[in-house]
Amino acid sequence: MTRIIGTSRVLGAALVAAALLASAGAEAQIKVGIVVAATGPAASLGIPQKNTAALLPKEMAGQKVEYLVLDDASDTTTAVRDIRKLIDEEHVDVVIGPSTTPNAIAMTPAAVESETPVISMAAAAALITPMDANKRWIFKTPQNDSLMAGAVVDHMVAAKVGTIAIVALSDSYGQNWVSETTRLATEKNIRIVASEAYQPTDASVTGQVLRVVAAKPDAILIASRGTPAVLPAKALKERGYKGAIYQTHGVANSDFLRVGGKDVDGSIVPVGPVLVASQLPDANASKKLAVEYTRLYEQAYGAGSVATFGAHLWDAGLLLQAAIPGALAKAKPGTKEFRVALRDSLENVRNLTITQGVMNMTATDHSGLDQRSRVMVVVEDGKWKLTP
Repeated sequence: MTRIIGTSRVLGAALVAAALLASAGAEAQIKVGIVVAATGPAASLGIPQKNTAALLPKEMAGQKVEYLVLDDASDTTTAVRDIRKLIDEEHVDVVIGPSTTPNAIAMTPAAVESETPVISMAAAAALITPMDANKRWIFKTPQNDSLMAGAVVDHMVAAKVGTIAIVALSDSYGQNWVSETTRLATEKNIRIVASEAYQPTDASVTGQVLRVVAAKPDAILIASRGTPAVLPAKALKERGYKGAIYQTHGVANSDFLRVGGKDVDGSIVPVGPVLVASQLPDANASKKLAVEYTRLYEQAYGAGSVATFGAHLWDAGLLLQAAIPGALAKAKPGTKEFRVALRDSLENVRNLTITQGVMNMTATDHSGLDQRSRVMVVVEDGKWKLTP
């Protein structure tokens, strides 16, 4: 059963339909709270996740599962209120979400205080590293920004890029990318010649773009996410910049292509395998699951609508399916003992194939993904194309 709670925001007809089709009188034995950015600047991330919630299995390990979905409106304060509602009022066993790194950081104290495991859909490696007593409650399905930044830098090395400039969001997502890219680029003797920041709500980045173009870099990285990542790309095209333009995996959805149009053609992007599922070689471990998720999602929401971000929620469901049997062997849902057992079980998931790679969780790695979770694509004529 999927239930929309505690908000006046309508989270979509698909979720309402799912709730109506479920048995209203049935009591779920496992309660999963979900926090997404269904509105606000990060909505292009949260909407595919909200849509995917309606596709999750209603039973796991023979137990009924109830999903309780909240919209944090891309707002940090709302995200904290949402997780506290899920924990204190709804007594969920686990939380999936949120969509963005700043909100994930803000939600962590509530999870730690209540000893509730969280499967984040935010990308920053800082959420789970370095491991400590607080971060041991946080897991994540997106690839770490460090892993994806490594793919970008490797591509730059192969393209003989010697200098780069960065235009990044001023929040923790953008600045983590600046930090990781600077570290990795320096190791490869690539020089950072300019770095500029902007807000996701800014209407113009003219000043920032003029400064980075003036530095004459071989390539420019736009460290942003969702549709706000289009703004610097558009400004660069308007200024006639001819070098390579890289984006992060935070843009891996159809809204970025739709809003960006010709302005994002040529963008080079590290993404999870699911975004180009049909283009993957048959030997790719994730191809079968990625193709199946794409089929289910596009059957429900239309051709070409699939996004990496929805797959992060789907993969969280796969992770729970792998971990719940071990937790059920030790405790009953709805108890602190079950939450602790579920945390322990999540930490011991091994060789789990998901739509974005293969997971091997450990006590020091709560992402568990390796280089199999990334591919490089280029935008050509408004479509994602897998690079050789």
